Amino acid sequence: MRRGIAATAVVASLALAATACGGSDDDGGKASGPTTITWWDTSNATNESPTYQALVKDFEKANKDVKVKYVNVPFDQAQNKFDTAAGASGAPDVLRAEVGWTPAFAKKSYLLPLDGTEALAEQGKFQPNLIKQAQFEGKTYGVPLVTDTLALVYNKALFKKAGITKAPTTWDELKSAAAKVKDKTGVDGYWGSEKGYYLEPFLLGEGTDTVDATAKKITLGSAAGQKATKTWLSTFDGKGLHKADVTADSYAHRQDAFVNGKVAMTVEGPWEVTNFYKGSAFKDKANLGIATVPAGSSGKAGAPTGGHNLSVYAGSDKAHQEAALKFVKWMTSAATQSKIAQKNATLPTREDAYTAQVTADPGLAGFQKVLPAAHPRPELPEYSSLWGPLDTELPKAAGGKESIDKVIDTVETQYTKLLPDGFTK
Repeated sequence: MRRGIAATAVVASLALAATACGGSDDDGGKASGPTTITWWDTSNATNESPTYQALVKDFEKANKDVKVKYVNVPFDQAQNKFDTAAGASGAPDVLRAEVGWTPAFAKKSYLLPLDGTEALAEQGKFQPNLIKQAQFEGKTYGVPLVTDTLALVYNKALFKKAGITKAPTTWDELKSAAAKVKDKTGVDGYWGSEKGYYLEPFLLGEGTDTVDATAKKITLGSAAGQKATKTWLSTFDGKGLHKADVTADSYAHRQDAFVNGKVAMTVEGPWEVTNFYKGSAFKDKANLGIATVPAGSSGKAGAPTGGHNLSVYAGSDKAHQEAALKFVKWMTSAATQSKIAQKNATLPTREDAYTAQVTADPGLAGFQKVLPAAHPRPELPEYSSLWGPLDTELPKAAGGKESIDKVIDTVETQYTKLLPDGFTK
């Protein structure tokens, strides 16, 4: 999941409509020529899209019977655009879907079940928790293409100056380390995020989440949820702890401070690895430290799992679906994922794609080691929408405008409107 990074591609709505084939291309599976499928790719247009466009050409060279219309769709627009297109039977044959979209689209019958198909022929090669989060009501609707999670990233040189020999494993240890960094180096030790996705490690570290999908219970305001949010709030106030930035550019400010050595620690995902290396603090890539997020009082560390699946449109005809399945299998193969990782600094979803060339990058190797702490998302189509209210309300508490208790109450009230009937506080 690419959080905080605005997609830079601009794709006109008319162009999208024209390229959303949904099995309606003129060449649609005719024996006289290749089948043309359309792929909506939601990757970053500047940093990642060129890699995928090159891979499409490689696929076409290896598969003369399939042509791929590549369309880069801005990530922040893609979910609504696909929802509209699929409802009108004009969606692309293949979609790069954020993991939270997969169950939501599956619930609407927009996606083709992939169990037993060519696309999932190597299902056992993928990390089980990633397959699980591509499922809805017992069926699999996506093949994991890239994954991500959150980790504690830190500046090894600043740690050394402060006399810190290992990454903190609890939030109390993190606060202590932040104070030491401030005392010894003069810069802040930790700068946290005020956004909802970054609250997840605190919740999971207390053994809870925003909701319990099985029990149909909103758990943000539970005892464990309240402890998590108060611990989160405490990381903005104290020696070496950077105060909350509630401006519109907070993400950019935090990243700039970290990559240029103005703060020693933050919590971030692998999508920033290439940007870390562009900063003055990490010209020597070996200076980047990556560790599992600190644990809560449960004693266990937990981080959210993000990433993207490749899904096939259920509204296409047989010829287009077969071509789409072949494309998905090729794109999610170990060889292709390894190429993507090396070019885009993203994490593969299968162990055999972590080649020596991939793990030679200390950032990718470091994030691979923290993946065991990543929790799959609940099988709840509405789950991803729950971060929206948090993004709006949490900054009010972080900035001292409202109490955390009031923020929790407001968010839970909003959750009752977003979640299906039957969910209770």
